[in-house]
Amino acid sequence: YDRFIKLLLIKLRVYRCGSRALQRTICSSAIRHQEKKASSSAKTAKDFSYLPPLPGHDSALRWGGKKFEDLPIVHIKATYNNTHIQLTDSAGQSVVRTSCGTEGFKNIKKSTPIAAQTAGISAAAKATAKGVSFVRVVVKGLGPGRLSAIKGLTMGGLEVVSITDNTPVPHNGCRPRKARRT
Repeated sequence: YDRFIKLLLIKLRVYRCGSRALQRTICSSAIRHQEKKASSSAKTAKDFSYLPPLPGHDSALRWGGKKFEDLPIVHIKATYNNTHIQLTDSAGQSVVRTSCGTEGFKNIKKSTPIAAQTAGISAAAKATAKGVSFVRVVVKGLGPGRLSAIKGLTMGGLEVVSITDNTPVPHNGCRPRKARRT
């Protein structure tokens, strides 16, 4: 059994690298690369984690020198008739506000994805003028402009760090109205 595993490993090495000389060169350079990487980033490898930090704990991740909790939030409310976009700072104070109606779209045109994308580009331009570059996005509603508004934000020059869906979903809360008689 051990002999079989050794033969299998030898075959894998030959198939992977081709010849023995090439294999030694690749393996030694890979080992050198790993040792160099381990010595240069010994302390950063310990600090890095794929899991998000627990509430109250500090994280090494920064966007433009700000923590995740300090990033401004873009609230997108996508209704069936309009799409509202509002940028707030981390405390909740409004910084930039726009919608499809304020961008000049009227009536049925307000509920199109193109109008939402235009509103997103406009909001991003206003935000970058105020010095914002990285944002979190919170989407609410099921309108046609929910994805187009995010696309407009990125087209306008904002870096979207996270997207959160905050659409209210009833757990069979309100009683439906009486059925219509025909």
